[in-house]
Amino acid sequence: MRRILLALVLLSIALPITAYPAATDSPETPVVELERIVVSGTLPGPGMWKVSKGDHVLWILGTVSPLPRKMEWISRDVEAVIAQAQEAIASPTLMINAKVGFFQGLVLAPKLLGIRRNPDGALLQQVVPAGMYARWLPLKRKYVGNDRGIEKWRPMFAAIELYDDAIRKSGLTQGGVVSSVVSAAIKRNKVKLTSPTVKLTIDDPKAALSDFRSTPLADIDCFGKTLQRLETDLGTMVARANAWAEGDVETLRRLPYGDQNAACIKAATHASFAVKRGLGDADARMEQAWLDAVDKALANNRVTFASLDMPQLLAVDGYLVKLRAKGYTIEAP
Repeated sequence: MRRILLALVLLSIALPITAYPAATDSPETPVVELERIVVSGTLPGPGMWKVSKGDHVLWILGTVSPLPRKMEWISRDVEAVIAQAQEAIASPTLMINAKVGFFQGLVLAPKLLGIRRNPDGALLQQVVPAGMYARWLPLKRKYVGNDRGIEKWRPMFAAIELYDDAIRKSGLTQGGVVSSVVSAAIKRNKVKLTSPTVKLTIDDPKAALSDFRSTPLADIDCFGKTLQRLETDLGTMVARANAWAEGDVETLRRLPYGDQNAACIKAATHASFAVKRGLGDADARMEQAWLDAVDKALANNRVTFASLDMPQLLAVDGYLVKLRAKGYTIEAP
């Protein structure tokens, strides 16, 4: 999700967060404390899905985010597959290029400072329902801290910041555990890396910034589902991370995937400024780019390796379903 959302704010520009005194008190909803302990130490992770076309095989590693920050992943099976592979296929990505020179970029820089803020200087309390804002306050205080600057942000960006801080403070991490090991193995074995990419060019970055700053986003659902996930699903996220770390695929199948991502992606890609610039169907185009890369790899290679987010694999309309519909033979771990 973050690849799409950050692309929509022009090349993933990170803005500073300014700390301010605490906000005034409002009615609060209790924050649910975690009861499970995040595992650490040396752990195997799950097996891989085997996708076959005759004697040509694609091995898919399903990944989960977040994962235990302190775990050491026993990656010998994955590294053995990569060592035999003729090609590795990365997760699909969205790349946005803006036609802007160095000096024009300097001129645009001040405009970037306001892209996360609500239009017309509105505060978060003014743009989300009162009950939802009351649920936001205790979560914000617990995970973000005394920061009034975030109160000026659009609900979607406030939700992303809250989620990131909650994950970090719960002993989990959203990246690095798997990707660094896989990348090193691909490089060490000199395996061809294919990155299915949807490329878009913004011809009018100045106008795009102005449109973004003035366009209301239908992101209340994104905000609300993020609150709900942190209130009710954080313990499940820990259980899911533990199951992945321990290689427990049956538990991974059984655990629900409470996920605010679809609502947040819809809020971003269905906004008028995004649709006008060709971003409305970005997610579908990324999926198709990955499936096309798999078709080509299974036709040409005896062994191919890929990794995908577990929700993409296990969804009722996910990538495994699409691969099976193409006639490929699929074996679960």
